[in-house]
Amino acid sequence: QVQLVESGGGLVQPGGSLRLSCVVSGNIFSGNTMGWYRQAPGKQRELVARVTIAGSTNYAISVKGRFTISRAISETTLYLQMNSLKPEDTAVYYCNTFPNGIYWGQGTQVTVSS
Repeated sequence: QVQLVESGGGLVQPGGSLRLSCVVSGNIFSGNTMGWYRQAPGKQRELVARVTIAGSTNYAISVKGRFTISRAISETTLYLQMNSLKPEDTAVYYCNTFPNGIYWGQGTQVTVSS
């Protein structure tokens, strides 16, 4: 059974940092490109970053240079280090395969506000 459990969100001031984690179960982690997605209020869910099995990464223009995606294969855990956060980064963040599968976790709320 596929399970995606995100954590690490919270309230942070502009310019601050957060590290998100996603524990993945259900045998989908090791064989797939994994990605972090986010959905802001009133907007569609968007891909923020992805990492291949080999470790190659790709980022949305809006977060490039500020966010870093990584994966710990032995732990089947996906990470997203977020630095220099901006109010426009406020959203619920989710992890999933890329392209995304049909199962989604509950997400973790990130709020950037002074």
